[in-house]
Amino acid sequence: MAKITEKITDLINPTLEDMGYELVGVEYVASGKHSTLRVFIDTDQGIGIEDCEKVSHQLSAIFDVEDPIASQYNLEVSSPGIERPLFHIGHYQRFLGNDVALRLVRPIEGQRKFKGAIGSVSEVNNTIELVTELGPITLDIDMIEKANLVADF
Repeated sequence: MAKITEKITDLINPTLEDMGYELVGVEYVASGKHSTLRVFIDTDQGIGIEDCEKVSHQLSAIFDVEDPIASQYNLEVSSPGIERPLFHIGHYQRFLGNDVALRLVRPIEGQRKFKGAIGSVSEVNNTIELVTELGPITLDIDMIEKANLVADF
């Protein structure tokens, strides 16, 4: 799936930037006829339904021409929301100190799900230090399958 999301990201990012939007990330969930392509966008002013509609129409036109996914899928365009997904090292740096919930590609000592605060980020090692209730743990960002901010109420 990583190749599809990278391909989509490379394809749509210039258009979104020209439209004044930040591409937060792309998720592709393959499920036969019910596959979903999610595109998360943002601006400093936030995202409204009109923004999602405008971007959806533009992306649909691009995908009709480029056809990056051979099978049937549903396109969803949305804001990242309060429990914002984190896709790359820049996101972890931007939200340093915030609580995150994440799931790894494969378990570490039998555990795939972790929750804690982002303690530090190393671009050199491509790792984050997650400060959990059991203490700090260093995780390779490439091992993270999914990560989201945790809403703090």
